[in-house]
Amino acid sequence: DRTFGYDTACEVARQAIDSGYVEATTNANCIGLVKLMGRHCGWIAAAASMSSQHVDVCLIPEMKVSLPKLLSHVLAVLGKQKYAVIVVAEGCGDTLISGTGATDAGGNKLLADVGPYLRDAIIAHCKSNRVPVSIKYIDPTYMIRAVPANASDSIYCSVLAQQAVHGAMAGYTGVTVGKVDERYVMLPMHSIVDKGSRTVALTSTTYKRLMAATGQPNFNP
Repeated sequence: DRTFGYDTACEVARQAIDSGYVEATTNANCIGLVKLMGRHCGWIAAAASMSSQHVDVCLIPEMKVSLPKLLSHVLAVLGKQKYAVIVVAEGCGDTLISGTGATDAGGNKLLADVGPYLRDAIIAHCKSNRVPVSIKYIDPTYMIRAVPANASDSIYCSVLAQQAVHGAMAGYTGVTVGKVDERYVMLPMHSIVDKGSRTVALTSTTYKRLMAATGQPNFNP
């Protein structure tokens, strides 16, 4: 159903969004721009945006985004509200910007830093339209990774550990413990590894809820 740490990550991410909202609404023509973790999928960005209810635009890696359409919408929101809150997942650095294809020491693909890129693009677009703007940019990545687990995740991890010990004492090997349909089960390792990352389907209820929460249009090119 979910991995351990997900609830904590979403909770701290929402706090970052709320901070961006406060900054945006207490300054004239201000945008709170928050970059959240999510290299290949937008679960944290989507969940944190929906829980915050302050987000005007949420961009996740699963989306195809036309930068001109995005900038036009941001300008329209800014003209109507005099502020805006934008959330962007780090994986959009591979969709909004063309990456180099290089990898780090761990073999992970190096992504272009989408936060500063989007900030500069919005400022340039507003300037060309003679609209004054200030952007408060927030990147809480290391804060999210470093905080202690919340109560929900602490209990979840404890139960996972207990179930893992039960499995080992029973003689099971090559298995991992997880929660499926709210029940703790033992799963063969290959059943998880072979499936790859879970992504936010653009036809899913989660995505539709996100669009309803933000009120943003389709940014497809």
